[in-house]
Amino acid sequence: MTHNLFNGLRIFFRPLLVGLFNTTISWSMRWRVLVLQQFVFLTYTIPAAPYLFSRPFVTEYLPVFPKRSVRTLVFRGKGTGTGRKLRPLHIDIHGGAFIGGIAEQDASICEMWANETGAIVLSITYRFAPEHVFPAAIDDVDATVQWIKDNAESRWGADPTLLTVSGASAGGNMAVASTQQPNCHGASPTAYKGIITSYGVYELRLAPWQKPIPEKMPKSDPAAFLQPLFDSYAAPARARHIDDPRLSPIVANRETLPDRILMVIAETDILLEEQTQFAKRINEEDERAGWVGKPRVETMFAPEGFHGWLERKSSPSRHLVK
Repeated sequence: MTHNLFNGLRIFFRPLLVGLFNTTISWSMRWRVLVLQQFVFLTYTIPAAPYLFSRPFVTEYLPVFPKRSVRTLVFRGKGTGTGRKLRPLHIDIHGGAFIGGIAEQDASICEMWANETGAIVLSITYRFAPEHVFPAAIDDVDATVQWIKDNAESRWGADPTLLTVSGASAGGNMAVASTQQPNCHGASPTAYKGIITSYGVYELRLAPWQKPIPEKMPKSDPAAFLQPLFDSYAAPARARHIDDPRLSPIVANRETLPDRILMVIAETDILLEEQTQFAKRINEEDERAGWVGKPRVETMFAPEGFHGWLERKSSPSRHLVK
């Protein structure tokens, strides 16, 4: 109980602690982190508050690293996975611009997936920028995915050979980037069977202010002063990793991807173009290679959608990602 309380306070006050005490980060970045603190109270409280007294999940701290555990929400639906001895396994990666976020952001949709499919659904987290830059977050995800595969059957009665992944925003980036591990693609028994990304970040070769602005988006951004913070994960590594799919999944080789990918794309989103470019390229390359059947990448465009809209329980389009 004490550990959970301390960990919760640390999560909520992380921007304040980083901004005040982490002197390894430049002051120009630290004052932006301090400004971020006031938004964290709101953006963390809204998804976390409904689960203060009743939770559809169990919180576990996975011993992935020798001196650090990974906070994970475990959802177990009422079904048994269509009669299988082992349930299907799904891993979700929350968003947060690589600078924050909590697993509870995706709790309602993870609960829906667990109940609808009978799968064991795990919502994981990772280290954040600006104190932890690329490849810290994707390294965490890769290590956590491997640990889950190794322990899925004994710990949760889940089948690592029936594994799908999902992610929103920065989590979508890492859901696709994590395919680059050899045992997550190709002929590996534990290769991903499918991916769902929601308004995923596919292109980090460009800074946020360099990305094309969609027609439906406002031309001015009141949060523009935070853009250097939003770029703090990728910026220090961009020049050295310009063509690295673990940073920018938009350049991923089609052969490293699963046969089924669903991209939920909001039309009022700065990430619109990079998502549509990725889907178009992969499907065109598949067609030239003789792909038969439904396209590998399916896209669900939401004209009314905006970045983060699926996290609202009342969203009219959430049923489409069941």
